[in-house]
Amino acid sequence: MRQFIRNILPQQFIDFYKNQKKRRKQKQRETLASTNKVVTQNQIIEKLNEIGLKSGEVVMLHSSLSKMGYVEGGAQTVIDSILKVIGNEGTLVMPAFPAIGFNYDYLKTNPIFDLMNTPSKMGVITEVFRNMKMVKRSLHPTDSVCALGKQADYLTKDHFNQLIPYNQNSPFYRLYQLKAKIILIGVDLNSLTNFHTLEDAVPDFVYPVYHQTIFDTQLIDEGSKSLIMKTKVHNPVFSKKRKCNEFIKPFTDAGFMMSFKIGLANCYCIEADKLNNWMIENYKLKGITLYTPQGKN
Repeated sequence: MRQFIRNILPQQFIDFYKNQKKRRKQKQRETLASTNKVVTQNQIIEKLNEIGLKSGEVVMLHSSLSKMGYVEGGAQTVIDSILKVIGNEGTLVMPAFPAIGFNYDYLKTNPIFDLMNTPSKMGVITEVFRNMKMVKRSLHPTDSVCALGKQADYLTKDHFNQLIPYNQNSPFYRLYQLKAKIILIGVDLNSLTNFHTLEDAVPDFVYPVYHQTIFDTQLIDEGSKSLIMKTKVHNPVFSKKRKCNEFIKPFTDAGFMMSFKIGLANCYCIEADKLNNWMIENYKLKGITLYTPQGKN
């Protein structure tokens, strides 16, 4: 729907709307700063400790910096806070997708994915993270991730040449294997990419969630070598039918998701292995999926 609106509205109107939105956010930040309601690194670390995040853990972060309010030091503060808590033995992971909207529409424009230079469109925190030294990025044209830490190579190294992006060689499935924590800051379950590991893990998944088109995509690797990779993308028809936020209560009741706040942002912490196991078990027993959260009627 968002992409449809962008397509029909004049660019001048879109630019005006974006500028107004930026002004509102800036005013909100200034108000928070003036009343000493500032999110600091110590506050973020304290909250992460409260939810049980520990040294050595793997963390997948989905985020919206603007939803947090005024963060002292901005995106780098959020990144540094998590790295301090998980330590040198931990690993921080973030989505670094190059497009917003449906990947089917994106790939029809024949983009070239440049591993080292194509920016992440998943928020300012992900783009700051992508540009940090030692951060590794998976070579994938639509569902790339960035990672820093002990498990970074394992998470990113085999994403290239996978026909579907969430299979057993993907970073997302490996988050499940590593018993990672998935943290959502200022975003809801619509950002929970690990939902899709169910669809790729179950043989003959009941719904055709992937479009039948196989795209030949162009990529440039770390050594500036041009490559071609075949990939499928999610079918926009089914993507529009997802009901992600209907899982907030079931996941919380099952005990593997907790909610908390950082600044003004509503946040969630999810255990990736228990999420995956719950989805597979309830798919087999009740027919529960992203598209049928209540199960089959």
